Amino acid sequence: MVKYNRFVLKNGLRVLVHEDPSTPMAVVNILYDVGARDENPNQTGFAHLFEHLMFGGSVNIPEYDRPLQLVGGENNAFTSNDITNYYLTLPALNIETAFWLESDRMLSLAFSQKSLDVQKNVVCEEFKQRYLNQPYGDVWLKLRPLAYKNHPYQWATIGKELSHIENAQMADVKAFFNKHYTPQNAILVVAGNVLTDEIKLLAEKWFEPISPGNKYVRNLPLEPEQNDERREIVHADVPSDSLYIAFQMCEHDSPDYYVSDLISDLLSRGQSSRLYRRLLKEQEMFSEINAYVMGSIDKGLFVVEGKPLPGVSVEVAEAAIWKELVSMADEDVLDYELEKVKNKIESTMAFSEMSILNKAMNLAYFELLGDAEMINTETERYLSVTPKDIRRVSSQLFRKENSSTLIYLSQEHA
Repeated sequence: MVKYNRFVLKNGLRVLVHEDPSTPMAVVNILYDVGARDENPNQTGFAHLFEHLMFGGSVNIPEYDRPLQLVGGENNAFTSNDITNYYLTLPALNIETAFWLESDRMLSLAFSQKSLDVQKNVVCEEFKQRYLNQPYGDVWLKLRPLAYKNHPYQWATIGKELSHIENAQMADVKAFFNKHYTPQNAILVVAGNVLTDEIKLLAEKWFEPISPGNKYVRNLPLEPEQNDERREIVHADVPSDSLYIAFQMCEHDSPDYYVSDLISDLLSRGQSSRLYRRLLKEQEMFSEINAYVMGSIDKGLFVVEGKPLPGVSVEVAEAAIWKELVSMADEDVLDYELEKVKNKIESTMAFSEMSILNKAMNLAYFELLGDAEMINTETERYLSVTPKDIRRVSSQLFRKENSSTLIYLSQEHA
């Protein structure tokens, strides 16, 4: 059970505090409700670019990292298609340094042309190294637009194409910041050896004077139900053939999200999972195989990916995967099999609650989804899933007309 207190500042900033006197440390986590899905289709990669820009210093604090290091702290951030999350860990005694740093870059990020040019260059190099010049690096640049035709999930967080970042202008960057990086579009979570009353005073001192900004109202195009099988074959300089099958699935706030996640565990979590045991061990068809859900807030993807062993054709490998998927829809999963993955989920959840950083991130995320209390009920959502639920959702997911398949053929098969 994770206990927390919650209050909202006058400018709309939501603040959650989890008191944990068992540690000398504290975590300050700021989640901004902005991700790649909020970008202009002709100016993608901006949310990710901002993750970099936010470490470039603010008007009053030219270096972000140095003051934090001086008080024994460290920090990092990540961007997804849904959110941008900044977090720092430091001794609880020095907590005010974190408030000073985070509030100043929310108030007045330093927009210098030099900083913009440097970070654009960094992101462009990342784009080239991780997505363009690496085997299978462009998977999501190809699979997302295959699976999504309307929704902005059709591009990855790095962006649709390199030119969008290369051509980013200062005016566009400032407009993006002013639209999304505001108190009422953010959630602040503090966890660790702190007291709520003290955090409230610090939040009022450092964050409340910041203007709330204009309320961003998200109005994204909905992705229609998929009714056509989609396929793309790529001949590429990759070490081996590889295939990716993506299925359209429900939103994160649907009860079926938890069913889908358990289906992915039944298929590929651990050496006794179905795909691993049958296709990798028994039939020796794959060198690796995985199934997972993307975890998106809006309508997501359930993905199965595998690399067939040399001598196994992609057609044979794909048919073997489909046989396993169809059996999930045709027969009830065995009770012990379902119990096993539920136990793994339960232990993973319990283990994650030992970290104040995990607790802070999860509180922020569930607050964003609409109810921070979900942090205490999520395990129950998994445990309540029945074999009938597994069969029902499998039959909805694993249909040819709901699939988008991307196949990489190595040059020897070109």
